[in-house]
Amino acid sequence: MKQPLKVVPPVRLKDFDPGFCHDLDKDAAREKTAKLCQRIGELQELLHANARHAVLILLQGMDTSGKDGAARHVLECVNPAGVETANFKAPSAEELAHDYLWRIHQRVPRYGNIGVFNRSHYEDVLIVRVMKLQPERVWRKRYEQINAFEKHLTENRVILLKFFLHLSKAEQAERLQARLDDARKNWKFETGDLAMRTHWPQFQRAYEDALNCCSTPWAPWHIVPADRKWCRDYVIARAVVEAMEKLKLKWPKPREDLSKIKIV
Repeated sequence: MKQPLKVVPPVRLKDFDPGFCHDLDKDAAREKTAKLCQRIGELQELLHANARHAVLILLQGMDTSGKDGAARHVLECVNPAGVETANFKAPSAEELAHDYLWRIHQRVPRYGNIGVFNRSHYEDVLIVRVMKLQPERVWRKRYEQINAFEKHLTENRVILLKFFLHLSKAEQAERLQARLDDARKNWKFETGDLAMRTHWPQFQRAYEDALNCCSTPWAPWHIVPADRKWCRDYVIARAVVEAMEKLKLKWPKPREDLSKIKIV
């Protein structure tokens, strides 16, 4: 690979190409991704059978970066019963009555399942920072708090895989325009996306700080080039397979002796 994916601080986002594709051929990459997705389905069965670990896929990125699409494609071969998803939008009144991590911890997947976070606790150092929803003295402390929270999760057998979908501003413009041009996609378009787009430089700085402050040995960030959807899916699927295979899961032994059981 010419461009590293796992973040080892310090990094600068301007050094990473959102269109990078590892010199991969599009069709070949899609074939590899399909095999990786099948493998994820097999590994999830082992994960469920053992029920000692959970896998949490955390997806962050600007609007249209493909968080929903990535989750849909990468987990297409997984039994839906073994997947838990959470989409973190603006907090409710009930959520605001608690600390900012309260709603996050409730949605961590149970042992044996794969969880997907579409956005996450990182919103509290991203949009909260950019839109000045909290003063700097508040959000600045959250990097250390997030690291402690994630260490708690990983020490309790939650495999945390964090992916920043790195999208170019030009590609976002094309995807937003596609939502306007295609009547079948009009429902996806929100004028609020344009408001967030005006803060592009501020979001890039906020993401860069989050990557540098919170890419830890126990929960490293991955920068995923997201301009090409087929490459995005390949990178994420490969990382998920590698992490799950490291668990070296085997089929558990039955709780009782089955040798004398007869089905009549």
